[in-house]
Amino acid sequence: MIHVYLDDARRCPKGFVLARNAAECILLLQSSEVDILSLDYDLGWDQPNGGEVVRWIVAAGKFPSRIYLHTSSHIGKTKMYEELYAAKPDKVYIHNGPMPDELIVQIAQKET
Repeated sequence: MIHVYLDDARRCPKGFVLARNAAECILLLQSSEVDILSLDYDLGWDQPNGGEVVRWIVAAGKFPSRIYLHTSSHIGKTKMYEELYAAKPDKVYIHNGPMPDELIVQIAQKET
């Protein structure tokens, strides 16, 4: 099981697999069992955004166990949260914000 961090600019936390664009993220979701997924919304000028990943997750029904939204785009965060929450299975946890620092540290410590 892996943890995936979708972002075109921010540094990837230790213990996560980095996806720099929507296509990379979708490939990881297709090929791996994902525990934690942390999503950015804006992924570069004229590029598919995090909403594309969310639409794929919902259409494919391939939900990670936990989804965090670390984007600084309030509109993007709201759109992704609402779409995910409306379709999520009961066992999936969706947080309308970034991962807590304690969780990032805990995952990084498992890598050492």
